Amino acid sequence: MNLIRTSTLAAAALLSFAAPAAEPPSPAKVTPLLTKALPDLPGKEGMMLTVEYAPGGASPSHRHNAHTFVYVLEGNVVMQVAGGKEMTLKVGDTFYEAPTDIHSVSRNASDSQPAKLLVFFIKDAGAPVSMPVK
Repeated sequence: MNLIRTSTLAAAALLSFAAPAAEPPSPAKVTPLLTKALPDLPGKEGMMLTVEYAPGGASPSHRHNAHTFVYVLEGNVVMQVAGGKEMTLKVGDTFYEAPTDIHSVSRNASDSQPAKLLVFFIKDAGAPVSMPVK
């Protein structure tokens, strides 16, 4: 009986080394393109950037405290704000987030193809573009 138990424990130990733990999705690559003061909206600025997701990539839950307009340039992405419906967007689709929204899901829909977004914000001048949400 001890031989069977020892063999079972040894097999379980080998399997734990053979099966790597699932890695978290890779973070998004953010490239700022333009930031411009908006004189007709005192204290506000417009900002444009691109967000690139590697295959399987995702962003953690966050908020922007800005009017956020998203346009899909490449691939497919899954988006959701807290309390809203999860949706998959394809090239040419758009997405909007209000300043009070929590962006709960933002990820590449594909495990094999990259995805790229163009994002435009209207936000408080000098404010961070994104803040994590727990």
